[in-house]
Amino acid sequence: MLDDALKLLKKIEDYGFKAYIVGGFVRDYLLNIDSVDVDICTNAKPVDLKMIFNDVQISNEDYGSVTVIVRNVRYEITTFRREIKYINNRKPVEIEYINDLEIDLVRRDFTINSLLMDSNGQVLDYLGGKIDLENKTIKTIGDSNRKFSQDSLRMLRAIRFASILNFELSDDVIKAIINNKELLKDLSYYRKKEELDKIFTSSNVLHGVNLLNELGLLQVLEIEKLSEIDNFDDLLSVWARLDVCDKYPFTKVEKEQMENIIKVFELNNLDNMVLYEYGLYVNSVVGNIKGIDKATITKKYNELPIKSRNDIKISGNEIGDILNKEPADFIKDIYIDLEKEIIIGRLVNEFDSIKEYIMCKYL
Repeated sequence: MLDDALKLLKKIEDYGFKAYIVGGFVRDYLLNIDSVDVDICTNAKPVDLKMIFNDVQISNEDYGSVTVIVRNVRYEITTFRREIKYINNRKPVEIEYINDLEIDLVRRDFTINSLLMDSNGQVLDYLGGKIDLENKTIKTIGDSNRKFSQDSLRMLRAIRFASILNFELSDDVIKAIINNKELLKDLSYYRKKEELDKIFTSSNVLHGVNLLNELGLLQVLEIEKLSEIDNFDDLLSVWARLDVCDKYPFTKVEKEQMENIIKVFELNNLDNMVLYEYGLYVNSVVGNIKGIDKATITKKYNELPIKSRNDIKISGNEIGDILNKEPADFIKDIYIDLEKEIIIGRLVNEFDSIKEYIMCKYL
């Protein structure tokens, strides 16, 4: 990927423009972390990039950004710019294309994300990003209060980077987050969830959670129950225990799973009926939190005589024939009965045994 990215830089340079890899990819390269997110900055404008690359995709031409795909990898290429006006403490709505790399770098969020790589693979550092990487410190570029008031998402990004990289926040960043945290109330739940997901799934999640708590963000983010959680092995179970599915965005399936996770907390996760009704995933997640070995739950689940109603060795039409009735709503009630009897072991899942049971009970 790096070779392809450097070739893209050289191609842009062949047309007389400047171009650099910038941001997270360079940061991760210096930290020996694999990265698939490559951003390129250049003084070439979108119209120039469309001339250079035949298959360029326009990400946001008004924002000076286009996308080039090479071997199924997306490269975001953005024109040097100055951001003049923000709205809603989040989005720049007025920009100016410029020819000055350092001014473009100053508009970015953190020093560790301002590092550059040129077409020869040399890392360039104009704003002290290398020192902050060595010191494992998250610092904003310029005044932290101004950065966070421009874009409130940067506060969560600071905590996310601290969590993922196991870095500390600078004193200025800490003070500015405390001063500006109320701005997060106006940030979309979608954006907040994106950052929180990355914090909750990071290898240093407790560091990130402690920062959220210590900086007083739990109430602002409406996740007060986070202070009660100490197991982050499953992301969906974290959100289930936070009890915010009426605020944060989730799919219908995710909401159903979270509801089941909460229900199963009060049940025996090694009970056959609980395993059957709620499935292996939900019981394993909750069992893990309770300290029940996943292998034990999996073994119990695999030993179930049936995993779903479709496994029952009799069809609805066959039930109707046995009872000499046209299939109707009563079939559903019989299946519920059969499920229970088979799961608890009072009925063998074989056609003849099921037929005899139905004849004795329903004829």
